[in-house]
Amino acid sequence: MEALRLVLLYVHLIGFALLLGGAVAQYVSGRLRINAAMLWGSVIQLLTGVGLSAPLRDGDEPAPAKLVTKLVLALLIFVMVFFSRRRAQVARGHFLAIIGLTLVTAAVAVFWR
Repeated sequence: MEALRLVLLYVHLIGFALLLGGAVAQYVSGRLRINAAMLWGSVIQLLTGVGLSAPLRDGDEPAPAKLVTKLVLALLIFVMVFFSRRRAQVARGHFLAIIGLTLVTAAVAVFWR
């Protein structure tokens, strides 16, 4: 089971890189729109996060409050990305909120023990 958890974690990190990297690339280019990397990153983050929340460890499970917090953040990010993906331009505040929530999700994963 540990190997499965590590594969899920690896793919989860790839999803994070796609989401944050795609967002930063769009922000630097000056054209704020949702690109394919952001969409797929949010989908990967959500799906692998649900998989990682399964009891795959030997008694070293994360707190349920942490899992719920991360799920809510991942759903918010996914909804913000999914429903804005066809717009020619996304509002600056909306786009920065996606980046901010992505960073908050990573902070919750790292600092909440």
